[in-house]
Amino acid sequence: MDCTPVPKLIDGPEWVYEIKLDGYRAVAVKFCDSIDLFSRRHKSFNAQYPFIVEALRDLPEGTVVDGEIVALDEAGKPNFNLLSQFRSRASSICYFVFDLLICQDRDLTRLPLSDRRELMKSHLMFYSPRIRIAEQFDVSATDMLAAVRQQQLEGVIAKRKDSLYQPGKRTDAWIKYRVNRGQELVIGGYIPGPHGFDSLIVGYYRGRELVYVARVRNGFVPASRRQVFEKIRTLVSPTMPFVNLPDTHKSRWGDELTAEKMKECVWLRPEAIAQIEFLEWTEADRLRHSKFVGLREDKDPRQVVKEQNKHISRDTTRHNSIF
Repeated sequence: MDCTPVPKLIDGPEWVYEIKLDGYRAVAVKFCDSIDLFSRRHKSFNAQYPFIVEALRDLPEGTVVDGEIVALDEAGKPNFNLLSQFRSRASSICYFVFDLLICQDRDLTRLPLSDRRELMKSHLMFYSPRIRIAEQFDVSATDMLAAVRQQQLEGVIAKRKDSLYQPGKRTDAWIKYRVNRGQELVIGGYIPGPHGFDSLIVGYYRGRELVYVARVRNGFVPASRRQVFEKIRTLVSPTMPFVNLPDTHKSRWGDELTAEKMKECVWLRPEAIAQIEFLEWTEADRLRHSKFVGLREDKDPRQVVKEQNKHISRDTTRHNSIF
């Protein structure tokens, strides 16, 4: 079940809030004493995170949970950029469980979220610190946002307490609000350069059309360039995937892709996804000061859409730690 991006966080007693974890969404299944951990695109994570798989053996037989694989920095905060770097450091990577879908062969998806959470707390017991139950907060949206901002976390997930679990669906019962400026974007091409490329050409889907929004040059080190190039080099395509190129107007930021500039581009099948941070969206629907954070492996490119939220000044009120 997916979350719908919203420009404003909804408030009310029918809503409960979670921290938006910056990691890989993953479903875990225990069946016949075997553990399978896989992404929303059904890609197995077993080989990448064997220590998480081993820790999930505490699950009851015939159980399915939904959660997020997260790397924690030295301050104990989620940091997506550390996921690939920390694969050998098991203690830095955790699996946060936030929903119970099947428990001992009983399907719970038609129960309200509040009931599923109660069953999760009473039936799941983990003895490894690598597995954690993601906390929910029954507070006001204002207090939740202020605490998340104070701790410089990514954002907030809001869920209706009476929501059923609808696999593969994106509904208004689960919503997400970003506090920082960033989102996933599809890689549709690159301009060649050191270690394979100089910049990535990225965009999002508007309906069935891929819309170009930025050339991303910042945020790379030699190791991450090699990692990204290894991922995209097999996706080369003779077809330009973006609906809105070439650019016909000059950009004040000097990042336009004209027909002449496009002669340098190598186009890709739009199958790889990058996490990108940026300063702001421009009026022309482009990104200013974009920076690469990491590759995503847990999303369908067709689900990458534009996420916007209103700018709200930081609340200076002090809040206790919620993570």
